[in-house]
Amino acid sequence: MSREDLRAGVAYGVAAYGIWGLVPLYFKAVAEVAPLEVLAHRIVWSVVLLLPLAQLRGQWPVLRAAVADRRTLAVLALTTVLIATNWFVFILAVDTGRVLEASLGYFINPLVNVFLGMVFLGERLSRPAAAAVGLAGLAVAVQTAAVGAAPWIALTLASSFGVYGLLRKTAAVGSVVGLTIETALLAPAALGFLVWSGRSGSLAFGGGDPLLSGLLALAGVVTAVPLLAFTSAARRLRLTTMGFLQYLSPTGHFLLAVLVFGEPLDPVRLASFACIWVALAVFTADQLRRARA
Repeated sequence: MSREDLRAGVAYGVAAYGIWGLVPLYFKAVAEVAPLEVLAHRIVWSVVLLLPLAQLRGQWPVLRAAVADRRTLAVLALTTVLIATNWFVFILAVDTGRVLEASLGYFINPLVNVFLGMVFLGERLSRPAAAAVGLAGLAVAVQTAAVGAAPWIALTLASSFGVYGLLRKTAAVGSVVGLTIETALLAPAALGFLVWSGRSGSLAFGGGDPLLSGLLALAGVVTAVPLLAFTSAARRLRLTTMGFLQYLSPTGHFLLAVLVFGEPLDPVRLASFACIWVALAVFTADQLRRARA
């Protein structure tokens, strides 16, 4: 790999995970809109943007082949449910002032991936990886014991995205084509919901606030741009480098929650995050050791 490719890959990776880390700002800006409507706009405007993009990138043959393959389409139907769940819960987390918990979920996600690989793919855990997974479990237990309820937003985000990634590995399609099909599968229901909301008078889009309507129409851009940057980075960088960069996203969520949104970071939550950060440090050091070997 040339130095230019490496620099470009890092720039694309930082852009992708940086945008994902700042995306709570967008959802906070449209927080007055019901989360289901925000989700529907994200789906519809993503389709509007991704279908022409697939055409421009010459990916229509791949897209048609994926839709024609029953097994691939069945897998993508399952991942569609998972990504819709993940998106909705994240929008709800921002809307209800629980970005800190969402951050915890995405910090846990790499360790959930390790656990899923052990359970479903028969991958063997090294001792450091097993210790990291155990520390992640301890972090969840600490919050559960202190709050009196499991951090369901964090667990839902981590598990839904983890299983999503696991299933997407079995579908022979790229990120852009896969998301195009997923959003297209969701589009009829999303469009139907928007039409029903319009007829019932509860639709925020086009309701007299042009700025808000414009922000909702940008939902497709917010979805597609970091995804394109991610695919450009993934083509140029090693998995270990991408693994480092992925922590930018939950770090952005964490900083926004505490410094911008003013969410409380009490000692219990801080202890829980400390467990996760130690777990990720152990896990990352183990990955580096394996990469060198």
